[in-house]
Amino acid sequence: MLSNFLIALREGLEAALIVGILIAYVTKITKSSGLRFIWAGVAIAIAFSLAIGGVLTLTSKSLPSRFEPIFAGVTSLSAVALVTWMVFWMRTSAHRLKADLHERLALAVGPVALTAAAFFAVSREGIETSVFLYTNAKAAGTNSDPLIGLLIGFALAVALGWAVYNRAIRLDLGKFFTVTGIGLIVVAAGVLSHGVGDLEESFNANPPLAFDLHQLIGENSILGHLLAGTIGFTPITTVLQACSWTIYLFLILGLYLRKPISAPASETATLKSK
Repeated sequence: MLSNFLIALREGLEAALIVGILIAYVTKITKSSGLRFIWAGVAIAIAFSLAIGGVLTLTSKSLPSRFEPIFAGVTSLSAVALVTWMVFWMRTSAHRLKADLHERLALAVGPVALTAAAFFAVSREGIETSVFLYTNAKAAGTNSDPLIGLLIGFALAVALGWAVYNRAIRLDLGKFFTVTGIGLIVVAAGVLSHGVGDLEESFNANPPLAFDLHQLIGENSILGHLLAGTIGFTPITTVLQACSWTIYLFLILGLYLRKPISAPASETATLKSK
């Protein structure tokens, strides 16, 4: 639940800020007549992202049992690569997000161009969310909690996006994205570990174990669910899983926290054009 909440909150707020920037700029240059095209692009992006999640789920269920772990493992590794790129990109690019979107919209004044601008801006966040939520659900197990965390995260993201757009609050986006980036890196380490475990299951029936704690921490216990949903812990962990989790977590966190953000990201908190 906690990991899905974090994913939904971060990605949802990114999408909300982008939509707010688009709406503010289009309202300024077209006197609100172009807003319906922005919302059309947003709706198409949401539908497309949901379709990606559906395709992943249906593909996983339709594959022969011997190929399902391979698909899950490859998808997990792809999701880790995607979210790693995303947190580093946002860390270095948040401060110029508004300027970049304005530059792209400068020539995008036609209906098709406005719809496409909104679609491509939002669909990136949606695809990242769909892929990462799918792999995280596979890693943490499926029950009602992940859906609850997802809905709460998106609801809070929309509320924060609205508040920032209407200047009801001033959110330090630099600190927000830094802290949530650290959280996502921890979650990604767990997804990576599970992906490695899936691939090991396909190619090695008896991989060497780093530890076996299933007698102390059951996978279906409260503690087991909590650890699985936060740090990707599993009671039975192979040597390769433990090594991949440890190396990824400390290497990526070290790079992520190596130096401060080059420029303040707070500019994106001011969405309305003057």
